Amino acid sequence: MRTNRIRTTALAATALAAALSLTACGGEDKAMGTKAAGPTETAAPAATSTDSTAQPDAPKAGTPETQTVPAGGKHAGGNGDGKKPETAPNAKAAASIPACTTTNSKVKVSSVSRPINHLLLTVTNTGSTDCAAYHAPFLRFDDAQAVYPVYDDSQPQSVVVVSPGDKAYAGIALLGEPGQNEPVKSDNLGVIMVDKNNESKGESTLKLPAETYTDSLGFVTYWQSDVESALMY
Repeated sequence: MRTNRIRTTALAATALAAALSLTACGGEDKAMGTKAAGPTETAAPAATSTDSTAQPDAPKAGTPETQTVPAGGKHAGGNGDGKKPETAPNAKAAASIPACTTTNSKVKVSSVSRPINHLLLTVTNTGSTDCAAYHAPFLRFDDAQAVYPVYDDSQPQSVVVVSPGDKAYAGIALLGEPGQNEPVKSDNLGVIMVDKNNESKGESTLKLPAETYTDSLGFVTYWQSDVESALMY
């Protein structure tokens, strides 16, 4: 069984509350996405856009082992065991780079053939300058009041900096281990981008692929620079 470190923090709840407040004011969500700086997608699993008619694999319930992390989580630059590795070259540079947000990026969700019961989240820098895909996106399926758990061991050693036109990726595990929880069908996905302080920078609402099922034991990864890394968990 995989060992997952799932975090749901006070900051996540605060970010969601801020995003929900923004929505209540009547502002229409903008779709966003990105391509993370890094390796190309040639070795990545085939992904199908949300308007695809292909049906995902039959849903299975499940539950990974979970561990909590200190409130607020860890900033990129740390690793899964709580110790900080040597700072990667672009980690310092990212400190002055603006976050990828709903105003400078576009996000989309796609189905993938492998691994089963996973989706791929892609954010594309639509601006004219670099942006940073900080931390992990906050997700909520349909009208859920709590943000989706984050897989802490997926935290990269440095922030993913996204050049104009490039992308970053996050993997979404829809279900935990089989037989542990009842899956629920979901139709829409709210995606909240955050800044370096893990605070909300706007929410996008996306249509999920047909027959998408989730449970409370799934998770989303931190932003990664390539598809392979996003879908390895």
